[in-house]
Amino acid sequence: MESNRGRSTGATGTAFSRRWVLGAGASALLTTGLSGCGSGEGSGGGGGDTITAFVYGDDAVKVQQAAVDRFNRSAAAKTAKGKVKLEKIPGSDYLPKLRTAMGSPSAPDVFFNWGGGSIKAYEAADKIVDLTDIIENDPVLKNGFLPSVLAAGDLKGRHYGIPMRGMQPVILFYNKSVFADQKLQPPTTWDQLLDINTKLKKAKITPFALGGSDIWPELMWLEYLVDRIGGPEVFRRIQDGDAEGWGDPAVLKAAEMVKELIDDGAFGSKFTSVSYVNGGAPAVFAKGKAAMHLMGSWEYSTQLGKFPDFAKNNLGWAAFPKIEDGAGDVRNVVGNPTNYWSINPRTQNRDAAIAFLKDCASEAYAKDLVALGDVPTTSNAAALLSSAPNPEYATFQYDLVQKAPAFTLSWDQALGDELGTKMHTEIGKLFTGKSSPSEFVSACKGLK
Repeated sequence: MESNRGRSTGATGTAFSRRWVLGAGASALLTTGLSGCGSGEGSGGGGGDTITAFVYGDDAVKVQQAAVDRFNRSAAAKTAKGKVKLEKIPGSDYLPKLRTAMGSPSAPDVFFNWGGGSIKAYEAADKIVDLTDIIENDPVLKNGFLPSVLAAGDLKGRHYGIPMRGMQPVILFYNKSVFADQKLQPPTTWDQLLDINTKLKKAKITPFALGGSDIWPELMWLEYLVDRIGGPEVFRRIQDGDAEGWGDPAVLKAAEMVKELIDDGAFGSKFTSVSYVNGGAPAVFAKGKAAMHLMGSWEYSTQLGKFPDFAKNNLGWAAFPKIEDGAGDVRNVVGNPTNYWSINPRTQNRDAAIAFLKDCASEAYAKDLVALGDVPTTSNAAALLSSAPNPEYATFQYDLVQKAPAFTLSWDQALGDELGTKMHTEIGKLFTGKSSPSEFVSACKGLK
């Protein structure tokens, strides 16, 4: 799923490129060259007075550049006796350059990442600072961010990153025109969703658009169903390395519910040949051929670029519904919480690095994100959203995440590329009917 955005312009490939830069190849790149050739103790890329921060160089980097400029003029920089130099790395080059640098004397002091699986190799190689105690003892860091987002990038319950970009939860979008014509309301329970599906099919409207040829849109269904049925603890166990967690009853039940949706025609008969990447699924949805679309929050900007009238007048949004008798809190969300800053333990000026990270909790930083069309993950952001490009949509997203007891990172990102790719294969088999729900569970338990 997507994060870090190469800014959305509505182009058909935008969502794909934003999503996969943090997944495909990341773990393979990270695990190559990290051990055996580290930077010397006490050496960061910027030297003692100046610390270097590596950042993904897309259009959103202007927010980080403003933060660097602001910090370098601040009293905090003087107190810490250090300034920050921002190194903007083009998207396609970011992961390989970071991997190479982290295994050399020119390693950055601070670096941009996606949390979860994207930092596992660094944690294993002792090339990332455990920020848990630092955050706990600093009111600015402890209280400056939405707790669910701060925790979403964790490894085994420990914080290694500070949120530094906008949120991207998965949302249930619906076509308001279709719903009005059919006299429907967005579902709040699973039974309501199934009832809506029945009514839509009678009207010869496919209930859900689904870019099944890409597979990752299918993952969103399993993520939410497992959470609603068993709670976030189910996947957390898997993320922490216990493959037997796939055997939790919630995973099997979720797979069975997916199969029921497929067999019932909820996604139509040709969803496996429809792509999100090339704009197929968004078009099916915008043109009223499908009534709903479970997708990341970037769907709004995608529709605004491709079908602006639909985005402005008929695009609706709602939370994923409750599963009756499920253990998961209906307020939980899944998706891409944000991106994170992390610190290299070999930096020569840890005080400056920590002081710089605290700027991410500032109102000035949040305002810059809002101006760019992002929804900040800071605890002070709610009052700033009236200036967002679409205040109603921005406020919905913020409230959704603010109230969430848990924000589960996209499974493929959380597991890393190798396991994530293998998991995608099994998800593809489940959705195409090449494996049964029980076979899907068995196959996932064997993933290594």
